[in-house]
Amino acid sequence: MFFYLSKIFWFFIQPLNLAIFLLLAGLLAALFGRRRLATTGSVLAFLVLGLSAWTSLGAMMLNPLEERFPRPPLPEKVDGIVVLGGGLEGAINLARGGFELNSGGDRMVETAILARRFPQARVVVSGGNGELFLDAEGDADTAPRLLSALGVAPDRLILENKSRNTYENAVFTRRLVEPKPGETWLLVTSAFHMPRAKALFDKAGFPTVPWPVDYRTSGREGIGLYRDNPADALQATTMAIREWIGLFAYWLSGRIDRPFPAPGG
Repeated sequence: MFFYLSKIFWFFIQPLNLAIFLLLAGLLAALFGRRRLATTGSVLAFLVLGLSAWTSLGAMMLNPLEERFPRPPLPEKVDGIVVLGGGLEGAINLARGGFELNSGGDRMVETAILARRFPQARVVVSGGNGELFLDAEGDADTAPRLLSALGVAPDRLILENKSRNTYENAVFTRRLVEPKPGETWLLVTSAFHMPRAKALFDKAGFPTVPWPVDYRTSGREGIGLYRDNPADALQATTMAIREWIGLFAYWLSGRIDRPFPAPGG
């Protein structure tokens, strides 16, 4: 139920859709002669889109998430690497049989680099189809084609292809791997997603060393207009809002212990 409710809620609240619904509400209000409501809906739609696409709001919201878990020194010994799905274009790969990467593809590239640096480490890819309606191939099903092409032997891979969200990533991977005391496992995911991912793996009883990748901010962004293109700004705002809402929802539901997890607790 949590999975379905979260998907439905996010459909309505993500900035682009929210702006469309506000604009639609304004148009309907205008048709019924409610000028004040029509003006309010239109102004709110403009503010949502303007702040999301033309300002540094998204980057400023993402940066605290990315800085929360700095990348530590690389351990001398690594028993395993866990990479969370989200870096592959599932619908395209299902149709074409390839391994197309999306903007989070650094997760898979970094995993291949780590796997070659630690040739004895097991490599776990955790990620099924997390879409509510879209027919897509889970990252754990696509990853063997990509990682094998990048030089990672297939017999090193452990594939968890049932999870639909980060909570299930942690729980299902813990059951599949059964990590032993004293083992060192790296957790690879996007830097902005690391606070929630690390807290969920800790809660599931799977100790990991956070290895953040896929940074979206330089750390130098200040208040002002976005200096890149509006599409990237809108994407940054969308990801930031989704991650902060996810942290708060997981905390309220008891799946994590703190609304903004930090190293050491």
